[in-house]
Amino acid sequence: MLGALGVVYGDIGTSPIYAFREALHASGAPVVSRSDVLGVLSLIIWALTLIVTVKYVLFVLRADNRGEGGTLSLMALARAAYPRAAGFILVLGVCGAALFFGDAIITPAISVLSAVEGLKVATPTFEPYVVPITLVVLALLFSVQRFGTGRVANVFGPVTALWFLALGLVGAFHIADSPSVLLAVNPYHAVVYLFDQKEIAFLTIGSVFLAVTGAEALYVDLGHFGRRPIVLAWLAIVFPSLLLNYFGQGAFVLAHGGKPENPFFEMMPGWALLPMVGLATAATVIASQAVISGAYSLTRQAVQLALLPRFQIQHTSELQSGQIYMPRVNLLLAVGVMILVLGFGESSSLAAAYGISVTGEMLVTTILLAVVMRWRWQWTVAATLALALPFGAIDTGFLLANAAKISDGGWVSIAIAAAMLLIMLTWVRGSRMLVSKTQRDEVPLRFLVGQLNKKRPKLVPGTAVFLTSDPSTAPTALMHSLKHYKVLHEQNVILSVTTAEQPTVPGGDRVQMEQLNELFMLVTMRFGYMEQPNIPKAMAICRKQGWKFDIMSTSFFLSRRSIRPSSQSGMPMWQDRLFVRLARSASDATEYFQIPTGRVVEVGTQVAI
Repeated sequence: MLGALGVVYGDIGTSPIYAFREALHASGAPVVSRSDVLGVLSLIIWALTLIVTVKYVLFVLRADNRGEGGTLSLMALARAAYPRAAGFILVLGVCGAALFFGDAIITPAISVLSAVEGLKVATPTFEPYVVPITLVVLALLFSVQRFGTGRVANVFGPVTALWFLALGLVGAFHIADSPSVLLAVNPYHAVVYLFDQKEIAFLTIGSVFLAVTGAEALYVDLGHFGRRPIVLAWLAIVFPSLLLNYFGQGAFVLAHGGKPENPFFEMMPGWALLPMVGLATAATVIASQAVISGAYSLTRQAVQLALLPRFQIQHTSELQSGQIYMPRVNLLLAVGVMILVLGFGESSSLAAAYGISVTGEMLVTTILLAVVMRWRWQWTVAATLALALPFGAIDTGFLLANAAKISDGGWVSIAIAAAMLLIMLTWVRGSRMLVSKTQRDEVPLRFLVGQLNKKRPKLVPGTAVFLTSDPSTAPTALMHSLKHYKVLHEQNVILSVTTAEQPTVPGGDRVQMEQLNELFMLVTMRFGYMEQPNIPKAMAICRKQGWKFDIMSTSFFLSRRSIRPSSQSGMPMWQDRLFVRLARSASDATEYFQIPTGRVVEVGTQVAI
């Protein structure tokens, strides 16, 4: 539970720094009334209750894919449950993943910037240095990613626990300033506020949503901790601490003339202000670390599900396979985050950009959850709609409210998500066209095997392993080897690696072997979308099943395609060029499949798409 505090709740735990302030600022008035404070507080309380406690804790966390969560895990569950809509569900999953990447860029920017802005409350002298200090903190955060989260993970939980303790104590202390603030528990105040403030209600709802950003992390990190610790941490520590702090901020504003400048830091005692700024910065760094790690994990899942080209993956822990580092993803995130900090300059401006990606992702989760409830859990149509429609209405309301802030910065979320969506859909479409193009010119594997068995070329000692994505046709590397060398190894293995629609594959189901004849064997290796493919390790399983080989006399033959754009591909030329660039940026197959470099032979071929 302590570990879940440090990773799962870092984002939602730092929302009190800016969520209540931004919701009150939505009116634009320098002074707010008592009904405004109670109305905004009531909206925040019920948003936390309905979205996090009811939707995610009670229902979404139950939709685990063999213990794993997240948009792509839910997509895999939904596609397996309702294959008739597999294409539509794939697009939904890709949209959800694209929106998460937008969240991953904006969260570190707004979280760290809002924490460092606390220095301005201590003394205006720090104002010119807020952005430079934020950039230094972010640069340090991204520079240490290559060392892995394992070394610092042990301090994440205690620091975040201290943060929530401080939130609760400060909030509880200030409730005494105006105890009537507790009346905000009654949803009546939220309804009255929305009807009385029709002209700003939409803007306020968009700002209120900042209080629940990070709720998706409960589901994304399900595989790291399991459902029980996540639920216990929320109910016992996080939810009560957040409520106390929001009540405390509301009471502080009421007791100080209704002036909501920066209530979170203003209500700190003078002696505690700078330590709280330091603790807030540490908490926001942890929140940023959680979403950065989530981006690595989601990227790996997307690669395994063939939604993105291969990326270089570095494992930072010998004990936990989930602790990974992706240099290129880290660089892209760092550049994006720093551009946002420099471009917006303050957290209030960034708040407008924050909500759209998260609300969109939550709506995708609701739709996919409805598919799982109806076709996997076998709920009736009435029961599915009774749950999905209210959740969908809430998510849609928040999405529309945040869409009203597109011109103020919301376009950033849309631009990032649209770019990621375009990249993933281009990769999926281009890959399918590439497979279709190459299949036209390839020879059926079983036909070739039969011909070679009748009329054998010269045999040389050793084992040749030919990697292919399509085991029904002869690998290009095999055809070129026969064409140029006119020899065949004594033992030839046609190896295909597939990704299962589940997080991990048990060792007993990892390998399937079929002996085609004396010369050829067909081997299929299955890996889960949360696993890093390791061909040599999987070959150890083959040895137990009767494939006798010596790794030092085994050669791995890989086909390296050089792709050129073509005006007759079926895609626009600009999309052709994008696909070619993505294909060229893919990491080396030898490294990705963890094959010994000294045992690899690459055979090049040129394809126009």
